[in-house]
Amino acid sequence: MNNIVIKNEFPPNFEELKKAANRTSNWRERLEAVEELGQWKHDETMRLLTRIMENDTVYKVQEAAFQKLKAFGEGVRLPAQKKGDLIKGATKALVRIKKSLPKDHTFEEFKEKLQKMRSDIYDTYEGEKGADFDQWLENTWASL
Repeated sequence: MNNIVIKNEFPPNFEELKKAANRTSNWRERLEAVEELGQWKHDETMRLLTRIMENDTVYKVQEAAFQKLKAFGEGVRLPAQKKGDLIKGATKALVRIKKSLPKDHTFEEFKEKLQKMRSDIYDTYEGEKGADFDQWLENTWASL
């Protein structure tokens, strides 16, 4: 079990971990929160991990929560990976952002504005696409 000691206690920093787990604009912080929550086997941490496993927009984060719950001996099933828009209305938001820029704007300008205006969309797709994110975003931008 990767030499991780599971503590059957309530984490003293649970409120901070809960906030990090709910931070929609930073999938890396959510993943770190899952890693830390997975060290504490308590009803509250397990409820939070279950919610993350079932509802997080980034599949890597869902998988990590699933692994932690499994390590606790929970009989959980990993949800299927979502298809289409990971965030409801993401395509519409991307179109609006593109239309708000001058006709001759660059991909970099589009990417920057997306990150400023809709960090939740930017972050979710960056987490989901990984190394392919820039290529995916550029292809999406070109096709809008």
